[in-house]
Amino acid sequence: MDSTSPRRSPEPTSTTAAPATRLRARTPDDLAAFVPLALGFVPERSVVMISVGSPGGMHARVDLPHDPDDVDDVVEALLRPARSNGVREVVVMVYDDDTTVADEAAWALHEELTAAGISVREVLRVHDDHWYAVLPGAPLAAYRGVPFVLAEHAFTAQGVFDGRVTHASREALRATIDQDHDAARTLEPLLAGATALPTGCLATLVRGHQGTAGSTFTPTELAAVAVSLPRGDLRDEAWTWLDRADARRAVDLWSDAVRRLPTSHVAGPAAVLAFVAWLVGDGALAWCAVDRCREADPTHSLASLVAQLLDSATSPDLWEELRPRLGSSSCRTSDPAA
Repeated sequence: MDSTSPRRSPEPTSTTAAPATRLRARTPDDLAAFVPLALGFVPERSVVMISVGSPGGMHARVDLPHDPDDVDDVVEALLRPARSNGVREVVVMVYDDDTTVADEAAWALHEELTAAGISVREVLRVHDDHWYAVLPGAPLAAYRGVPFVLAEHAFTAQGVFDGRVTHASREALRATIDQDHDAARTLEPLLAGATALPTGCLATLVRGHQGTAGSTFTPTELAAVAVSLPRGDLRDEAWTWLDRADARRAVDLWSDAVRRLPTSHVAGPAAVLAFVAWLVGDGALAWCAVDRCREADPTHSLASLVAQLLDSATSPDLWEELRPRLGSSSCRTSDPAA
């Protein structure tokens, strides 16, 4: 996301991708601390919807517009996935100063969700390390603003213990997959001489790296992977066999690949990263990867597929029902980077 191109599609985050330790938000302070953990970054000028009251669920974020006339787009972007996912109860968090747009977004979303039969348990506005009540019936002090310290909350400490990284902003999250220019220059001569992998070898290569935490492609391997991915049949070998248990290591593997590649060869790896980020339940990173892919190839088919999954807030829990069926293939060489 950037300031000139607001994100009007939801960035869903699946609760099943949360750490093994379940966090139960019971107070507004808890909610204000939970949202950055769920999204992976501290939101700004955003509307966040958190589903509650069920063991699974969905959290989604959209940009808050600058123009009040665009509030209806925000409402539709969040109401559509809430309906399609059968959400029955939510909390709404608006991240902004006390502006007309923030107030209108909060009340419009409350009205439309309620009309759709979705109970709105709480609506809060968050700004400058304070949370503010929106709905009637709260103590007067809550409308004036209640301070909280995100870094000192127990949820934040638990997130650190569980190894979850919370970025300072969505831009900071996006920066984690920005190009490493030195690495990209190093790869350019290898890319010039690389050839596509034989059928079956890309899957073998990726599975090998998936089996070891922190493993990354060698420069020669990455060059071969990058020139293989433009072929749809070979690209399918990189992602269609994955399940949710593989997704976290896959995010690490493909994030590293995206950082190291020049723009000329980043589209395929970025699209695969978008898919695995969706699979792990990280909608924000998935959108960042879709954006990186489209900077190089605006019509990339896999990026378009992931964008459709994100637009509809399709739960990654449904992956086994959606998984394409591929014919089996075998690697015809012992050197997958040959």
